[in-house]
Amino acid sequence: MMENNDLQKLWKGINTQINEKSKEELNLLLASKTRQIMGRFLFIIGISVFVSLGLLIFLIVTSLNRQNDLIYLINNILLGMITILSLFSGILSWQKLQNKDYDLALKAWLEVRISLLSNWLKGKYSRLYIFLIPLIYALTVLSIHVYFENQLFMQVLKTEESLVGLIVGIPVGLYVSYFAIRKIRRYELNNLEFLEDLYKRLCDL
Repeated sequence: MMENNDLQKLWKGINTQINEKSKEELNLLLASKTRQIMGRFLFIIGISVFVSLGLLIFLIVTSLNRQNDLIYLINNILLGMITILSLFSGILSWQKLQNKDYDLALKAWLEVRISLLSNWLKGKYSRLYIFLIPLIYALTVLSIHVYFENQLFMQVLKTEESLVGLIVGIPVGLYVSYFAIRKIRRYELNNLEFLEDLYKRLCDL
């Protein structure tokens, strides 16, 4: 279990003032802290949505400029389909987490969000990114590299300099991608643990 100094400070402050606060004031304090943690998840989702949207615009523009390169178009279409799914998934996730459900008490509201986040981060498909990252990365690198080489897709792959660059660059890029994703997942799991601890303490009040 991780040590969460932020959570410890929160509850230390609550415990020292427990007799001075009404139940409503205590609930407002916990609700504020919950919104702060949920904001971290929404921030990450928001970045993924903007990145997906930017990539989709790039794919559309470059495809229109390379209509005579069938293989390049196929590469962009495959990447575009994955990007669209990622975009809609991000928007849907944002809506589910952002939904305020004013008719729910804080504990019930938090329970719903923890269930959603646990499913995304620990569920059956939570490791799907391991298989998707190489595909997405390779398609993205090929789309960008071929476009700025200003040659047909197959001509770029036949150029020794370009081929060597791809062979060297793709493994390095994949390592960086996996490293970044692992850091983000660890950050999200830590925040999920924070919320789970917060929920348990709410149940004990």
